[in-house]
Amino acid sequence: MEQPYLHDLSVVLEAPQQCWSRRDGQIVESAIQGVYCADTRVADVVVLTALGVGNDPVGAVEPGGGRARYDTVWRTPDLGADPAIVCRRERRLTADGLRERIVVRSAAAEARTFPLQLMIRPDSTPMAAVRASVSADQRPIATAQDDGSYTWPFGHEGQACFLAPGAIVTRGDHDLHALWDIDVPAHGEASVEWRLVASDTAFPFVHSPGAARESDGTEPLDLLVQTASRDLAALRMTDRDDPGRPFYAAGAPWFLTLFGRDSLLAARLSLPWSSTVALGTLKVLAARQGVRTDPASGEQPGKIPHEVRGEPLPLYGPGRHAGTDAIVLPPVYYGTIDATCLWVMLLGDLVDDGLAEEELDGLMPNLRAALGWLRGHADSDGDGFLEYIDTGDGLSNQGWKDSGDSIRWADGSLATSPIALCEAQGYAHAAAVVGARLLERHGELDDAASWRGWAADLAGRFRETFWVRDRLGPYPAIALDAEKRPVTGVASNMGHLLGTGILSDDEARVVVDRLMHPTLRSGFGIRTLSTDNDGYWPLGYHVGSIWTHDNGVILSGMLHDGFDAEARVLAAELLRAAGAYDYRLPELYAGYGSDETPAPQPFPAACHPQAWAAATTAVIERALRG
Repeated sequence: MEQPYLHDLSVVLEAPQQCWSRRDGQIVESAIQGVYCADTRVADVVVLTALGVGNDPVGAVEPGGGRARYDTVWRTPDLGADPAIVCRRERRLTADGLRERIVVRSAAAEARTFPLQLMIRPDSTPMAAVRASVSADQRPIATAQDDGSYTWPFGHEGQACFLAPGAIVTRGDHDLHALWDIDVPAHGEASVEWRLVASDTAFPFVHSPGAARESDGTEPLDLLVQTASRDLAALRMTDRDDPGRPFYAAGAPWFLTLFGRDSLLAARLSLPWSSTVALGTLKVLAARQGVRTDPASGEQPGKIPHEVRGEPLPLYGPGRHAGTDAIVLPPVYYGTIDATCLWVMLLGDLVDDGLAEEELDGLMPNLRAALGWLRGHADSDGDGFLEYIDTGDGLSNQGWKDSGDSIRWADGSLATSPIALCEAQGYAHAAAVVGARLLERHGELDDAASWRGWAADLAGRFRETFWVRDRLGPYPAIALDAEKRPVTGVASNMGHLLGTGILSDDEARVVVDRLMHPTLRSGFGIRTLSTDNDGYWPLGYHVGSIWTHDNGVILSGMLHDGFDAEARVLAAELLRAAGAYDYRLPELYAGYGSDETPAPQPFPAACHPQAWAAATTAVIERALRG
């Protein structure tokens, strides 16, 4: 398995549509480049040429969201040394596909005609295969239509349609060629347009229109807010049959769909920007809340799902190929230990934000079901802690650090399943307290008192069991392993305990001090794993890299618990890091310290934009501006 690298590519997005290209706008044959609809690549080559004319890229403008602009100069030696002909590709993604306007501007004293050719190659490769660099079994054939367009199928129920008004379109063995003779007047401009329309009715979600939260300033924080708000607007989706359930798709390119943990955390972090999306996230997940026990999907009564797709998702790994030994997740998969508690916590946030009483009444049955899961299913062995088990047919780790090597002892060795994550206990404590408050509000006083007692007992057990010590002092272990031993790795997970109420004031102080220690804090944010862990690697996915949303959750907890000064320091470091990425914070970046490199180094396979990374901007803004 060779996951494609993304850090040097351009992306435009309007979920569920996305387009990945080189920075000059050309989409060339590669592992990842292409135009996508839902979970399928519908074209893997889109190349523009002016026949007989050399050209060079000179710049790109990528403001975030569904637009980008790519400029090239055409070499015309007869017009002198200065560039006299400029070609601009204005690319826009809409809810139904890709639109591009090609504008040619001329400084020449006489009119010029250029043969302009666009070559596009139809594709139908599933996203899971693209991610694993597995080739599609068969390439679709485009069929000419009476209106001059060409169409081809993709996925189970998808259809793509290529339109190039004014062009002569011909079909090759596997590609389409659109040819325009573009007449550019003296000192003027001319333009042509083309479209690639795509829709997959088998995919359960469609785009949800929503305005971006714009900022007119030009300071770094203003630029970060502008980009993040546009990206969040581009990531907005909703149920195909219910536009009143908006949520943020997790991120591009691999996760452009509904996720439990990701969508909930994105909604929580960005709640000051949109309570509408937060409420929609609760509703769209409540509609899929578990009602039965199904080991194949991980479904349990009251449980909130991990992810939802239009069809089963193969998880290719080393040595796996299409159709052989890939693990396959069902279209609705429940392999998450934390999404149910996060759902309850978001409901509590919305109530604090002034949620209408009738909306709360409508969600109370889902709240009771979620609390039922917390008490009846989350603790599989009855030890009083939430844990998950690696069954071998799903995700091996079911917290946010879901890679197989993420839960480590101080010596770098891996912990054995079942795993009880420290942050899952914090989320459970917060969910129980929220549940008690809302049940009491509805007159269910006995149940409310029971949940307050449950939360207090959990906090006591956590204090007795999870706290360990190393040369720097005490800290919460990352997890308990199969033998109920505290796994001694020092990791960012402890930061998610802030704001959950499971820590005393003194314990919160200890956690913040450890997070701000140079072994975790890099100068560009907090690392996922301490540098003194034998398993630390700055380019390790969950074992040394810096995740934007991880820092966002920690920031939010710091602000909640009154550590405003530390929050300002951390927020400033994240803002500094954002400058290296044109003010679009990626999913993650390398864990090298600011004493090692003047700017943060990319994690080559990091997704961008990512909803919870963009949503972290709202917390950065709150920390720096109040």
